[in-house]
Amino acid sequence: MPHFIIEYSDNIKAEAEMPYLLKKINDVLISCNNIFPIGGIRSRTIEVHDYYIADGEEDDAFVHATLKIGSGRSKKEKKEVCDKLFQVMKDHFADMYSKRYLALSMELIEFSDGMNYKHNNIHSRFKK
Repeated sequence: MPHFIIEYSDNIKAEAEMPYLLKKINDVLISCNNIFPIGGIRSRTIEVHDYYIADGEEDDAFVHATLKIGSGRSKKEKKEVCDKLFQVMKDHFADMYSKRYLALSMELIEFSDGMNYKHNNIHSRFKK
């Protein structure tokens, strides 16, 4: 962990530059290596084709991100990371936001101890 999952409406795909956003998101998460192990970071996007936004009368768009983490981080650490990540999203979409209707949102989901299964040998690369 962490996993950062971005769902977005397909009507912004051409201008959203999602690979670049994922790089910026990973850079933030890597910079928090005292909070999250680098080998556990996963970021991805899901382009949503079927959606209905507000009254459906405009070409509205959305980007919703979910940060999923294991338990054990302090409230201060979680807020610090979420503030940084959401600011990256707002900065990334600032130009688009100024030109069209766009809803940006993000949530944090924290898994409980014991109900989170992992099998990952990527961590070993970063323990050298």
